[in-house]
Amino acid sequence: MIRRTLFFLSILVAFVGCSDDDSFTTSSSARLTFSTDSVKMDTIFSNVGSRTYDFWVYNHAGDGLRLQSVRLAQGNQTGFRVNVDGSYLDNSLGSVVTDLEVRKGDSIRVFVELTARETGALDPQMIEDKLVFRLESGVEQQVVLQGCTWDALPMQNVVVRKDSVIESKKPIIIYGGLRVDSAVTLTIKNTTLYFHDGPGIEVYGKLLTDNVLMRGDRLDHMFDYLPYDRVSGQWGKDGGIIFHSSSTGNVLRNTEIRNAGKYGIRCDSAEYTPNVRRLDMYRCIIHNCKGAGLVSYNANIRLRYCQLSNTQGDCLAVYGGKADVNRCTFAQFYPFVGGRGAALRFSNILPLHGMNCDSSIVTGYDEDVVMGVVVDTLKAYNFQFSNTLLRTPYEEGVDTLLFEKVIWESPKDSIQGKQHFRLIDEDNLKYDFHLDSISPAQGWGCY
Repeated sequence: MIRRTLFFLSILVAFVGCSDDDSFTTSSSARLTFSTDSVKMDTIFSNVGSRTYDFWVYNHAGDGLRLQSVRLAQGNQTGFRVNVDGSYLDNSLGSVVTDLEVRKGDSIRVFVELTARETGALDPQMIEDKLVFRLESGVEQQVVLQGCTWDALPMQNVVVRKDSVIESKKPIIIYGGLRVDSAVTLTIKNTTLYFHDGPGIEVYGKLLTDNVLMRGDRLDHMFDYLPYDRVSGQWGKDGGIIFHSSSTGNVLRNTEIRNAGKYGIRCDSAEYTPNVRRLDMYRCIIHNCKGAGLVSYNANIRLRYCQLSNTQGDCLAVYGGKADVNRCTFAQFYPFVGGRGAALRFSNILPLHGMNCDSSIVTGYDEDVVMGVVVDTLKAYNFQFSNTLLRTPYEEGVDTLLFEKVIWESPKDSIQGKQHFRLIDEDNLKYDFHLDSISPAQGWGCY
């Protein structure tokens, strides 16, 4: 009886083994189906690997399909790297894999990366290859692989020990940060610095910039609609630029600091000198920092025609010293978390010799984005606002010498907060802080 049962079981197993699920076809009409007909990658820097992209290969035919080969049409010439269902297209073996199967109703997953060689061009260059699937029937199907590569100059753990100039038509990637020694002047002009995740710039000497963009080095997207360039905290985890106590005479012109970490700029505490500016900024932007935009401790600073916007901490924080602010826009619309900082904060933790704000705009999401705090009644606490829009509650009897020709913005105003500006797109994190024609603050602010 047991032998007879085993006999029937063996017949059943043999029958299952020969079922339709195990049958394969060589018909030329049977084709694969792909989740995409092309893989389009973000721009990457030459010699720097891309993120991993993937797509699915489906078999909707009535039988299984055998793949004689999957290969890159141009072999190892373009820099694409491919893994098909766990099998790597090894460049040393001709960038091909063979003898794969996709059973009926089944699928396999393909992963693609790109590390492109230098092209010798100043502008980004398109790279294209084809991933060719050859079926047992001889039919060939393909998925197009496209990427864009950009030659850049890598700089590693930079220490500037003598007066130097950095200027480049090519983008510069900074790995491990950049330090300017004391008694040394570094001039950066007409270039973009792309910082890899980690340190930013530490200045013990002097920094001069003109026509410079500082940002993270990720050129790809977090989501289809969201490039990493709109995400805060991409670089400078301890600060984008840190001016140490020995640093003075720094001048930033036409410079943008974007998506930094703990600070956009920090001026460390030093002896206050009324006639010597530690930092002078003209037509600069600090935007979308994961910490504060600009923090100044007991420093003498000046900001003219500057935009400080969308920071998790304060856009501008002045802790003692002096700050002269003229025609600036402080816009606190940081989108990622609640509990964001103020647009403008000033206090006399150290003696505040002056916080003077003229022809500027200070606004944001919250009902009060202007925070003046007296910490020590025995220390100087001097400030003045003139011809400025302030989003802060109006108080009866306010000193008109300290608040001269001020527009007190209220959440009840018909035009208030983000309505002043051309574009505040919270969904896609796009911002344009030029004034809309309906804003009552015409003639003020950085634009």
